[in-house]
Parts: sequence; C-alpha cells; structure tokens
Amino acid sequence: MRFDTNAPLTKQTLGWLIVALGLAAAMAVAGIDLARAGRDVNFGPAQRAAVAGALLLAGFGATLIPLGGDASPVATRTSPIAGGSPASPLPPALLFVTRALFVLALVVFVAYLLIYIHYAVALFRFPFDYDQGEGFELNDSILFARGEWPYRDNQVYPFYASNYPPLFHLMAVPLIWLFGPAYWTGRLLSFLATLVTAAAIGYAVWRETRRSTISLLSGLAYLASNYVYHIGPLFRQHITMVMFETLAIVTLASMDSETDNRIDPDRHKIRLPVARPLTPLIFLLLAGYTKQLAIATVAAALVFLFLRGPKRALTAGLGFAAVAGAIFLAINRATAGQWWVNIILANVNEYKSSQAIELYRQWFSLHFALVALAVCWLAYEIYWSRLSAYSIWFAFAVATAALSGKWGAGESYFTTAVAAACLCSGLAIGTLMDASAKWGPRRAAALAVLIPVIYLAQGARLLHLPTAGLVFGPLARALGLPADSTYYDSQGYTQLGRPPDAADIAAGERILSYVRKSPGPALTEEAAFPIHAGKDVVTNPTQLLNLYKNGLYDPTSLMNMIGNKEFGVVVLRAQFYPPPVLGAIGAAYEPVDDIQMNGFTYRILIPR
Repeated sequence: MRFDTNAPLTKQTLGWLIVALGLAAAMAVAGIDLARAGRDVNFGPAQRAAVAGALLLAGFGATLIPLGGDASPVATRTSPIAGGSPASPLPPALLFVTRALFVLALVVFVAYLLIYIHYAVALFRFPFDYDQGEGFELNDSILFARGEWPYRDNQVYPFYASNYPPLFHLMAVPLIWLFGPAYWTGRLLSFLATLVTAAAIGYAVWRETRRSTISLLSGLAYLASNYVYHIGPLFRQHITMVMFETLAIVTLASMDSETDNRIDPDRHKIRLPVARPLTPLIFLLLAGYTKQLAIATVAAALVFLFLRGPKRALTAGLGFAAVAGAIFLAINRATAGQWWVNIILANVNEYKSSQAIELYRQWFSLHFALVALAVCWLAYEIYWSRLSAYSIWFAFAVATAALSGKWGAGESYFTTAVAAACLCSGLAIGTLMDASAKWGPRRAAALAVLIPVIYLAQGARLLHLPTAGLVFGPLARALGLPADSTYYDSQGYTQLGRPPDAADIAAGERILSYVRKSPGPALTEEAAFPIHAGKDVVTNPTQLLNLYKNGLYDPTSLMNMIGNKEFGVVVLRAQFYPPPVLGAIGAAYEPVDDIQMNGFTYRILIPR
C-alpha cells in the first residue's frame, strides 16, 4: 500500500489507520492495570467501556477497507448540485400543498426567533445573575478593563480567579469602557454570536445546495433549539466559542466549494493556494481562547486537512500549535503560573457517565429529526461519497459532548453538536432534493411533501415559550399548554428559559440592599451584588471547590476571615463552597432572610 503524503487519503488507507488506532487504543487501555506492579489486575467499568469503544472504532475502520484504494478518495468532492436531470414539475395541487407546508414551517421557526428575541430583551434588562456564574464573567471583563489579569492566586484575598480563557471577556471590554459594568454588554455579545452562527449555517447550506428555503430553515433551526434559547443571551463565553467553531468549519469547507471546477478528471488532486487554511485556523485559535472545549473542533479541522493531505495537515498543525502554545506560555508567565492552575488543573472534575447518558438522550429526543438526518448524511459521506469538513465536525462534536458528564457541565456542551446537526441535516435534505430529479414522479412528490413535514415535526418537538402576557397567554391556551407556570419547555424542568420579570428585579434589589448596608466586604455566591455595591468580588465558589477537590486549595485564610466575622454579610444560593468553608459560615453566621429570585432561594446571613 503506497502512502503519498501530498495526496488525499483514500478510504482504504483511512480504514487501515482507524483499525490501527482502535487496536492500539484497546491495548493501551487494557495495559493500564498490567503496568501497575504489585497490584491485582482489575478492569473497572470505565476501562471496559473504553476497550469496547476502541474495538468498535477498529471495527468501523475495517468497514472502510473494502471501499477502495485508488478510486475512493475521502477528501475530494463533486458539486452536490451538479449533474442530473431537472426535476419534473409537481402537479399544481401538490405544488400548492408543498409550498403551503414550507410557509407554515417558516412561520413556526420565525415564531421561535421572535420568542428568542423576547427572552433576550428581558435578559438585557435584568441587572443580576440569571445563570450561576454570569457575574464572574462580568468581573473578569471588569478586571481586563482595568488592565488586570483574572488568573490569580486563590489563596490570597479576594480568593478569586477565572477558569476560562480571556477572549470573550476582552470582547466585552470596549462596551464596559463605554457603558460601565452592565450585564447586558456580554449578553448582547452572546446574542449576536448566535445570530452570526445561524447565518453561517444558513450560508453554508445555501452555498452547497443553492436552496434558499432549506438554508433559511437550517439557520433558524439552530436558534429554535431549546439549548440555544436557554444559554444564547447569557453573559457566558460558550456560545461565542460555537460561533468561532462554526465560522472555522464553514471557511475550511469553502476550500472544497471554491475548487469544484478545478478538480482533475480523475478527481484525485485538488489544487489549492498554500495560504488558504489560514482563515479557518485563525477562527480555531479564537475559539480555543474563548473556551477550552473548542479543542474538539480543532481536532476535527486537522483531521479534515489530514484526509486532504497529511503533509499539509502536519504543516498547518505545527503552525497552529506553535502560535497557540506561544500565547499559552506568555499568559502563564505573565500570571506567574496561575493561568495553568486555573485554566487546566481547576477544570479536572469528577465524571458521572449517567449524567452524560441522560443528556445524550435528551439531546436526541429534542432534536431527533435534525440528528437523524445528520447521522444519515455522515453515513452517506462515509460509504457512498466523500468525507467533508461538515460531517467530520458533526462526528467530533457529538463525541465531545460526552464531557457533559463532568461536574458542572450540562446542556451547553451539546450546542456545537446542535450547530453541526442543523448544518448537516440541511445538506442531507438538499442532496435528497437533487437526487429526486432522477426519481419517479410518485417518489419525488412524496419527498416534496415529506421535507416540510419533517421540519414541522422538529419544530413541534422543540416547543418552548412563555405562557403569560398579552401575546403568549392566549397562544399558550390555544396550544393547550399547562397554566401552572409562566414558562413551558418540552425539555421538561429547566433552570433557564423563563424571562425574568419585575418581581425578580425587586427581589434582586432586596438582596443588594443587604450587601450595600453591610460593613466591610461581602461574601456572596454571585458577583452581581458586590459589583453593584462597589465592593470587592470575593471568591469564585465553584473554582475554589474544584481546586479543593483536586487538593490544590487550602481554605484556611478564607475560613479565618469568616471566623473573625470580617464579612458584613453572606449570600448563599447553591452552597458551592468547599465543605470546610460552608462549615465555617454556619458556625460564625446566622440566617436572617430568604429571598426568592428566578426560582431560587437566596439565603442572607449576618454575623452571630
């Protein structure tokens, strides 16, 4: 088997590589216990699952080997809209029904967009934490606006450090300089990021299929997702990472689109400018320095480049690693090593496979049509076409969502997979519509009706909306939704999604009044209250808890301040502090008030 480092890999070569990788991984995992001298060999559930997964990977690779050596390159392409005969016109009555169904589908997804905008505007007006951790993102941006690093020694007052990369916070800095430390600044950035992502998805589908309605529905489907709706307008960095990931993959895939007419007759070689991968690599760098989870999309992009030509992938990968590594080392040096402690070590959390499995189940249940189509598209490219950047990205995004089993993780870990599913499902439908040009009239007519029905079924599964107000109240009653809550979500119970109202703002002001009138610093689980009161933001509770669990944090200094009653007030919501800190609070402080805000109880404590 000849291996050319400049030519795209064939499916046969890829199959052998995957088999070798799977077997090597299985042997490596199986050898973990064998390498532990003096201990009994004991395969735990995680190891058994890892070995089984590695063997399944090898088995999958074996299915690619028979697909061809010289005639089945995995990274070349033909235009998805080229070839074939024009579709036979549908009968007028059926054409009317099809168009009506497409219009209805567009109405449904545009309605979800309007609901999303309503929710976003409500969050823009809300001056306190809506999601746990938003205030710490704001505080990071404030520190950057002052020219200070948020990567600090957690042992020293104010016992605060960030556990996320800096880019999103730096993006908020100009708005903070202009308008002050307001929550709407970061929430607006996140909201705009979701619109850019949806536009990129729609553009990619249109570029590959030239079907405007399908591209529009694909982009709107991303904004209609319950997950994107929940976290899209929050002062959190995750959704901006997804934006950069999507832009990276769309620009990377454009290298194929722009060379459709430059493919050699044997479809083996694609002539590309050497500098073409620079733009997607820049977007990948931006994604990685927005949130660490983008490493999966980086891997997907490098795999795609590897399939196009190993030499090109090696060059791009080494260049990317050099730049990313240089930035990493520079920040670590500037922060005296606290960057490494807080970004890497503090994010090593306990893992629950049951949590990940439940989130996978929920993700598929909510997005069943999009996911099923994307999976079919992936299988089609593997066995009958070529692997594109889109399908590789989808596979990596779905696999990386397994990290949702970490403590502190959740549905946000699936938003990249949602974006990839929306894009790949649009490509699948576009390809089916092109293929139907060669079908018989009955099959073509059935597909024409089925496609908008699929989108309508998907829209029905994503149902979420407020159930109170002049507009949403009657709509909720017309849909027969329960009236025992002001928000309905087909996902079931969710901490996010209900637009905050005047009662929530009033509750926040009550909590803030305790912080403002208390002497000295305040110890609060959310940063909004000390920020608005002009006091130091003391501690990032989950950060301290993660470090404490990993043996990297000694709470003695903080406990001494608590024991000396140096904090005028303590505000608890989720009690995420390390257990010794919670014990010290209970010994030195007593509760005086419980205040409900956003469905959560905030406990106010003062010195005993």
